[in-house]
Amino acid sequence: MLDKIIRPIEKEMVTFDNYFNSQFKSDLQLLDSALQYVKEGAGKKMRPMLLLLVAKSLGDINFKTLASATALEMLHTASLLHDDVVDESDKRRGRPSVNVAYNNNVAVLVGDYIFSQALNNTAATRDCRIVEQISILGKALTRGELLQMELQQRGTYSEENYISIVRAKTASLFRCCCTCAVYAADSDESMVERFKIFGENVGICFQIKDDIFDYYSNDVGKPTGSDMREGKITIPAIYVLRESTNPLLEPIREKLSNGVILSDKEIESLIRISVEEGGVEYAEKMIERFRAAALEVLPPDIPQDVHEALEAYVDYVIQRKK
Repeated sequence: MLDKIIRPIEKEMVTFDNYFNSQFKSDLQLLDSALQYVKEGAGKKMRPMLLLLVAKSLGDINFKTLASATALEMLHTASLLHDDVVDESDKRRGRPSVNVAYNNNVAVLVGDYIFSQALNNTAATRDCRIVEQISILGKALTRGELLQMELQQRGTYSEENYISIVRAKTASLFRCCCTCAVYAADSDESMVERFKIFGENVGICFQIKDDIFDYYSNDVGKPTGSDMREGKITIPAIYVLRESTNPLLEPIREKLSNGVILSDKEIESLIRISVEEGGVEYAEKMIERFRAAALEVLPPDIPQDVHEALEAYVDYVIQRKK
């Protein structure tokens, strides 16, 4: 499926990788070492792929497209470094996170440096619309984190609040990728709205799928139940906490309503009940609804190979194993 996604932008992804990798260099030994560590732990670059595909659907990929994709991937990378410090995470994609491999101070400062490199690439587009979208994204990511903290402290868990957090923390990045791609291609304004909706719905699918992994043994680089150990209650658990009459959930509801982190035993019970009583199934049905909403707005007249690649992209997000 990844081959099908990359095929229309294979050459452009090579160009992107070379440009992106060139950003992770410094004449300071400590900084260069940490930057190389971050670069070596990079993921599949799903967000740049999306940006390049959307841009390709509307015309040729240019430097503005590459700079936008680099800026957004670097902003995402910086946010992960900061998240790992805030969440006190010890793993990222199956290996020690930067805050463990080095320390918190290095992780924060390297995150700041990468964020600055993202700003440099944003400025390099010389497009005020792209600059505006990326600044809106920066605020959305921060707002999403703080909203999640606030709701955890208040013990407020609901499907509506969950989607609000997902829109801010995850979907905003996918939405921004699509919007910047359209601006970089200097396409029609109607395409901005179409692809903005597409990107947001894909981002929501991505996060719900990511959250489902927390309910099973997996190899995504974090132990099962890790979200709950950080006080994050996701949609499968939200569903059973709302719908189930299982008496084992009563003390769990009481703890959560008071903003108290669950014990390991309570987390195990909540995971088991979420799987057995339809919470994961409910989350999977939600994904299908957002998938349909994404595909519905794809322009029908874009090149066939790119259209198929974008459909494959959505399906990969849903079907991935990690």
